[in-house]
Amino acid sequence: MSTKTVLVVEDDNDIRDMLVFSLQRAGYSVVETEDAEQALDKLGAILPEIMLVDWMLPGMEGPELIRRVRRDELTQNIPVIMLTARGEEGDKIKGFDTGADDYVTKPFSPRELIARMKALLRRSGNDEGDLLQARDMSLDIQAHRLSIDNQPVQIGPTEFRLLEFFLRHQDRVYSREQLLDLVWGRNVYVEERTVDVHILRLRKLLVPFGYDKMIQTVRGAGYRFSVK
Repeated sequence: MSTKTVLVVEDDNDIRDMLVFSLQRAGYSVVETEDAEQALDKLGAILPEIMLVDWMLPGMEGPELIRRVRRDELTQNIPVIMLTARGEEGDKIKGFDTGADDYVTKPFSPRELIARMKALLRRSGNDEGDLLQARDMSLDIQAHRLSIDNQPVQIGPTEFRLLEFFLRHQDRVYSREQLLDLVWGRNVYVEERTVDVHILRLRKLLVPFGYDKMIQTVRGAGYRFSVK
């Protein structure tokens, strides 16, 4: 299974250290922050597969952070587990109402938390394995290898990331701006024309196999990957 990135938002140093240790031991890549503002900054550069958010944070509290995550089109589908010492039913309902997908009460078992994370990732569709496929095209994420009709195809790192993104998000239209944010990262400042250049390069790689037509230009909107 490819490495999943977890964004941990927890102001208690001991709990945060325990989470980082347990998650890394379980094979996750961990990005840690101690408040909501730091978390929003991190979300400007990375898109984690899942977030763990403490309720009682300094400044902006966890529920408001989750609301902001849900309002942003680029982050709205990230699964979120809320961590809190508040165990009353009313608090849990409030947590779910803010957009949390699950709710874990402190103190908690790291093993139970990780089991809940895995279940949530499966439900959310963020638990894909290392091999992404479309017809006879296979993209091996860990080996960084593309093969079509059982033939290896040389592909550059940016085209690889772009194709990986398309394979994970098929049949949906993305604007150039969205592709820049999601593939290159929000903190990378390049022109939107850069997307067109790499789309062209990717299509050229796929032409000999007739797969270039899977990358469709949607006039006035952007690009879509579809096998239909």
